[in-house]
Amino acid sequence: MIGPWILAARPKTLSAAVVPVLIGSALAAHEPAGVRWWVFVCALVGAVMIQVATNFINDALDFKKGADTGQRLGPLRVTQAGLISAEGVMRAAWLCLFFAAICGIPLLYRCGWPMLLVGLASIAAAYLYTGGPYPLAYHGLGELFVIVFFGFIAVGGTFYAHSLQLTRSALVAGFAAGALATVLLVINNLRDVDGDRRSNKRTTVVRFGTRFARAEIAFFALAPFAADALVAWMRDDRWLLLPLVALPLAIMLLVRVARSNGAELNRCLGIAGALQWAFGLLFVLGSVIG
Repeated sequence: MIGPWILAARPKTLSAAVVPVLIGSALAAHEPAGVRWWVFVCALVGAVMIQVATNFINDALDFKKGADTGQRLGPLRVTQAGLISAEGVMRAAWLCLFFAAICGIPLLYRCGWPMLLVGLASIAAAYLYTGGPYPLAYHGLGELFVIVFFGFIAVGGTFYAHSLQLTRSALVAGFAAGALATVLLVINNLRDVDGDRRSNKRTTVVRFGTRFARAEIAFFALAPFAADALVAWMRDDRWLLLPLVALPLAIMLLVRVARSNGAELNRCLGIAGALQWAFGLLFVLGSVIG
């Protein structure tokens, strides 16, 4: 049955993989080399495959480590629910990473060793986020992981694959994309704080408390708009300010987060995903118009 596999892939989280590729490509459109559509397709499919693999590995290993139980407040996890075995989910994860590597071969041919380092680091991180001797998610390093791999590397790597250069504006835009993805992570961790505490999953919410988590969400939800303004200034393109239209959505998210606890935060995840899509699509639209 395909249903459990779609559930395990967590399609609502895929904005974290797609939006950075959109932003990196939009920035590259104004460079002399322009946008190469085969680069866009390879980068997009590779990013989605790595994201899905990360989700699969997280599903399987969180269950094995006891972080996912019947008392879970978030969306159903297929391994914990017995819909797919942990071994089957892990095999699917490795298959996704294989396809990601295949997508990286043309990019490696174009970009050389820098893309090899990016690809190897991204594939390794997909496993090390939940697995390995020092799983990042279990030691309060989830935010750093997301900012680096779904922000700086995803946007910067896409931009580099198109233009064969890396600019400060691409890195600032990478921070914006990574920050929006981090909002999703912290809301998840805020919702699951009690279960994570019982399973010794030492997220920043477990370490520093729910008040810190809400402040963290506020920072990462609002900082992208400051970053966007900086990118518009650096590139002297006022149309890149178009993502500011999504600012009321960020304010609505923060109000809802402040009033929500436990399973109520699942609705906040939907708003956070919509915010990331809105920001990314408005950035692309501003780039096309400008």
